[in-house]
Amino acid sequence: MTETARREGRVTLVGAGPGDAGLLTVRGLRALESADVIVADRLGARGVLDGLAAEGIELRAEVIDVGKTPGHHPIPQEAISELLVEIALSGRDVVRLKGGDPFVFGRGGEELFRCREAGLHVEVVPGVTSASAVPAIASIPLTHRGLATSFTVVSGHDQIDEVGGGRDHTVVLLMGVGTLPHSAHVLGAGRRGGDCPVAIVEDGYGPRQRVTFGTLQTIAHQAAQRKVRNPAVVVIGDVVTLSPYAPSELVDAVRRDSERKAAL
Repeated sequence: MTETARREGRVTLVGAGPGDAGLLTVRGLRALESADVIVADRLGARGVLDGLAAEGIELRAEVIDVGKTPGHHPIPQEAISELLVEIALSGRDVVRLKGGDPFVFGRGGEELFRCREAGLHVEVVPGVTSASAVPAIASIPLTHRGLATSFTVVSGHDQIDEVGGGRDHTVVLLMGVGTLPHSAHVLGAGRRGGDCPVAIVEDGYGPRQRVTFGTLQTIAHQAAQRKVRNPAVVVIGDVVTLSPYAPSELVDAVRRDSERKAAL
């Protein structure tokens, strides 16, 4: 085959979800099954690949582990994007398997634009974002009629500024353990107040999965005592008390506050 006739490969950005193979979409699975090469993150993506193997699903693709873990990125993002271009231009179909959803704090847009700059066809397969999937482990809905009508998802890698709204506007912090003291102080100083309920769900769908409950006033101290670590999702707002695992004193405090407001 001549150089001019060489077939260009395809690039598919696939959301792996939070790491449970059962939450991978059917479309994502089909892309993995047809790929020549899978370029995978460790967080979420590796859990899905291991889960598929445990279920007896064999993938023929070569797997390249780019090793991104919280706070540790041995392969720069630019190098990952160039790798996708190189593989596809060599004529192989490549799946970029990313934890969660590629377009929710996944830097999938950067990879998409670089591949398109190189003239490559790119398909995007959405994934189940940990922003909603991980709170669901603790039965915490992000919205609930009469309790919360909206929510905001914020990256916890950097220190946040004020997020508008009160306790009826749920805030979800992704990878927010390192900046938790600052986030709790900022949000507690606003309309939410220091007694606003908080839940931290660690290692969702992983072997270290656990939940820590508290308030904006107490959660940083509790997290330090329990040695809470990323990966973790922090949920802030009254919806936290809907969890059947929430401490009774936290639930009772929110109920009393609601009754007080209704009586005004």
